[in-house]
Amino acid sequence: MKKALTLIVASIFFVGLLAGCNSSSSTNSGEGGEGEKVELKVFIGQPRFKEQYETYIDQFVKKQKEEKGREVTVKLELPSVNEADQLLKTRLASGDSPDVFAIHAINDIPVYDKAGYLEDLTGEPFVDKLYDTVKPMVTRNDKVLAVPLETLQWGFLYNKDIFEENGIEVPKTLTEMKAVIKSLEDKGITPFIRAYKDSYIPQLFLPLTVGALESTTNKGFIDKMNKDEASFAELEGMFDIIDLVHAHGTDRPFEVGQDQGAAAFASGQAAMWVQGPWMAESMLATNENFNFGVAPLPINDDENATLINLGASTSLAVSKVSKVKDVAKDFVNYILDDKDSSAFYESLGFNPISDIHTFETYPWLEESSKYVAEGKVYEDPTMPSAVKSQSEKLLQSYYADDISQEEVIEGLDRAWQEANKVNN
Repeated sequence: MKKALTLIVASIFFVGLLAGCNSSSSTNSGEGGEGEKVELKVFIGQPRFKEQYETYIDQFVKKQKEEKGREVTVKLELPSVNEADQLLKTRLASGDSPDVFAIHAINDIPVYDKAGYLEDLTGEPFVDKLYDTVKPMVTRNDKVLAVPLETLQWGFLYNKDIFEENGIEVPKTLTEMKAVIKSLEDKGITPFIRAYKDSYIPQLFLPLTVGALESTTNKGFIDKMNKDEASFAELEGMFDIIDLVHAHGTDRPFEVGQDQGAAAFASGQAAMWVQGPWMAESMLATNENFNFGVAPLPINDDENATLINLGASTSLAVSKVSKVKDVAKDFVNYILDDKDSSAFYESLGFNPISDIHTFETYPWLEESSKYVAEGKVYEDPTMPSAVKSQSEKLLQSYYADDISQEEVIEGLDRAWQEANKVNN
């Protein structure tokens, strides 16, 4: 474990200065009764949902007071998506751990669990409420380690009104996508939103291409990469869709982040965006009548590879070293509260993950769910978080014409090999 902790924060030089900090404070251990005062620290890298989280936390505080006599103060931290990952690693390694923190279910659970950060939540009441298809995404070595917030069905977004008004059908192959692009440009319509300021957006091409290719022509690719027996050079055609989108998009992409991209897309500045439905709230804030769909992204001319990416991302874990662990567990259980959870998930625009979620899903979720029902889906590929982090830098540099395809491949291979030294 010590080796894992060291490698996770190898680039951080000031960790030792923070070692005396602690994540929680209370008048007791957090296990008292009437009159107990507790501070609970919650860390979630989703500032765009500030209002929703604050409202739900207020409900939790009220419920704790009414049912357990606790006076709970929740310190909610909502760092930007670009800062959250590194900031959390710094906190955990320094002993300044939040009590409850958000991690990516597929990418982060293996790493954080091996480092000893995650409390085992297997016996908690929320576990039995999860759909059977969702539970494995937050499970490792038979232990449930987080409660999922976002389960994702995604590929690319398209403006339904633009498509319908111009008689355009959703493309099923790369050749069809090229025809769609030509048709749009002939009518003076920009095909794609390009928003590269937030580095995670260019990185979205990584799971989309790897997942589709591993499901078809490159089966077993991830297992082989985990054994240092493969290379990204084997993913033939990986850059075809990346280059196509980059060549047919909006101007000044490095000045545009996720929120500006959402506003531009919702206002009709382009017909498509390689992005997920997690941006729905931001888009609807610009245009409440925005009519968009979610479709699988074609990466080549094999229709069998045109699939929806299905997975779980943002999930809430409990720190193994929390001093108010029982309150932290109450909080993650409240995320799937029988009475309040449905309205909470609906307000976030997330998919239902339990039978207790009775809200009517949004039209774009119904559309993507049809692909799932037809089996046109792959599970979000499990890649080391270090590889995805490195892909952000590499693809940004690639889009800026600073490095070549070969250098991107070399960088991804090297990042995976380094991750294997830690994880194997």
